[in-house]
Amino acid sequence: MTKIKAFKALRPVRDKVHLVATRPYYSYKKNVLKAKLEDNPFTFLRIINPEFGSQINTKPNSPERFNLVSESYKKFIEEGILIQEEKETLYIYRQTKDNQEFTGIIAGASVQEYEEDLIKKHEATLTSREAMFTNYLDIVGYNAEPVLLSYPHQNEIDTLINIITAKRPEYEFSTTDRIKHELWILNGIETTEVTNAFEKIDACYIADGHHRSASSAALTKLRKENGISELNNKDFFLAFFIDERKLKILEFNRIVKSLNGLSKNEFLDKLNVSFEIEKLHKQQKPTVEHQITVCIEGEWFLLTCKPEIIKKEHPVKCLDPEILTNYVLDPILGIKDLKTDENIEFISGAESIQSIEDKITKGKFKVAFILYPVSMDQVKRVADNQMIMPPKSTWVEPKMRSGLTIYNINE
Repeated sequence: MTKIKAFKALRPVRDKVHLVATRPYYSYKKNVLKAKLEDNPFTFLRIINPEFGSQINTKPNSPERFNLVSESYKKFIEEGILIQEEKETLYIYRQTKDNQEFTGIIAGASVQEYEEDLIKKHEATLTSREAMFTNYLDIVGYNAEPVLLSYPHQNEIDTLINIITAKRPEYEFSTTDRIKHELWILNGIETTEVTNAFEKIDACYIADGHHRSASSAALTKLRKENGISELNNKDFFLAFFIDERKLKILEFNRIVKSLNGLSKNEFLDKLNVSFEIEKLHKQQKPTVEHQITVCIEGEWFLLTCKPEIIKKEHPVKCLDPEILTNYVLDPILGIKDLKTDENIEFISGAESIQSIEDKITKGKFKVAFILYPVSMDQVKRVADNQMIMPPKSTWVEPKMRSGLTIYNINE
């Protein structure tokens, strides 16, 4: 059973929604972020960067900074930039990118189901980052970017979504990254029908947002320990529920700054122990699982895993990102911790392969590894076995906007 919660979202007024809703601030380059903050007084980025244009200078991730974020948020409400729904409801959101549609339900996800592993995880969280997010939520009092949750295909939910989205949306706008956004507000009957349909789903999976989920659960626990039990919304967190068949999972590629003292030929010789190596005449991505393409000094090679290194019976050890770590990054290049080693960087599959080759050509990096995408079935297998995938194994789309539907925790 999957319990979803209708809620009274705070959301932008219709004429400003295209100006308010934004990508997460960390996804912008510094110069682009600065330009957006300078040119757009309505962007949600102004809320989460409250010191912009002022003489105030607080410490990042401090309570003082978070209190300023809370004040900026309240100011947006006072100025009528954000309005609140009068009744609890659900929302359908559709994002269209490169002619692919991502359509799902925005609702509250249950903290209890998260704790009971009915919302399944496949990624470990960092305790320090989880604590920071928990403190942030406690002070600002809202979720602004939904956690991405996938669910097994359900014909009934598909039918309901198709009926509702045949009507004109409340919001319809495009952003400069050539993505179209649409939002429908469900009426009372539609909300009940969708809520009941979700109760037939046994479990959901976190596709993106493990730290946001964990911090919401930690906040619920904290508030219960402090005797705060009257807030109805505290037992849920903002989520976007999408049919697992409609997700797009791209690879996360690896690019390394040095060869750990090896020459190119020495490096290739060491690779030959675990992989069949074929020289390529041009850049390319792998076309099947257990193949990895490598760019080194402007040359491309195809690595095919030898059968003995593929542990098919193990949910994690059979994954290409884990194979690369266990047979190349760690033993050959000396990279012991993917989360902290400064010798390695990660590039999503959304970035072009040419841009990766350019980084090698410019000389800052020595070698790049292009992976085949992990499948949703592999993600679920890891989560069902309560295991953890290697860091940066998947780049999942859609990427959600911040500030489109805001979930008030203090309600």
